Amino acid sequence: MLGQAMGAMLPAALAVALSPFPLIGIILILSGAHGRRNGLLFAAGWITGLTVAATLIALLFGGADDPDSTSSAVADWGRVLAGGVLIVLGARTWWKRPRAGEQTEQPRWMASLDDATAPRALLLGALLSGANPKNLVLTASAATSIVEAGAHDVGLVVAVTVYVLIASCTVLGSVGLHLVGGRRAASVLDGIRQFMVTNSTVITVIVLLLLGAKILGDGLSGLDR
Repeated sequence: MLGQAMGAMLPAALAVALSPFPLIGIILILSGAHGRRNGLLFAAGWITGLTVAATLIALLFGGADDPDSTSSAVADWGRVLAGGVLIVLGARTWWKRPRAGEQTEQPRWMASLDDATAPRALLLGALLSGANPKNLVLTASAATSIVEAGAHDVGLVVAVTVYVLIASCTVLGSVGLHLVGGRRAASVLDGIRQFMVTNSTVITVIVLLLLGAKILGDGLSGLDR
């Protein structure tokens, strides 16, 4: 059951990890005057936000492992809705993509990351992971999949922990590289940031469409049981 739970939540965890803007944000934070401190705080907030969201959703749908339960039906209808929303967001993101010669507009919250205060770095990490609508949808899908696979008690804790770690791997990897890599790490991270900025639209669209289709399909399959 634990292995099934891991496999079910893996696509959503990777989708969260590959989200361009949080990765760009943590790299900008690390390049600032208090990069070491703020980077660690951002990572702590990120992990906390994901853990709280995944745990609450898993507890809310604790009976979803019974296909005939109300929790299971609600989870399946939620997947249908969430999958449809992700597909629409993917199409909308592609439609509004910058055309040739246009520059990608940087979100406002990124403007002052290099000199962010410690509380702001911590709060931003938590909000981007746990309160971000796209991440919340993906976390909800992962958490309900874990419960439906029959993971309970220790198994549930292990599965949620693995989900959080996989979903956090790019943020944690960036912080770790900054702490041990010195100037060379700064150059590597800046290259990653530039790649993400340049290709953020394509990456976001691919993630939204593929995950949206999967979540929608899982929801429809569940309703047909």
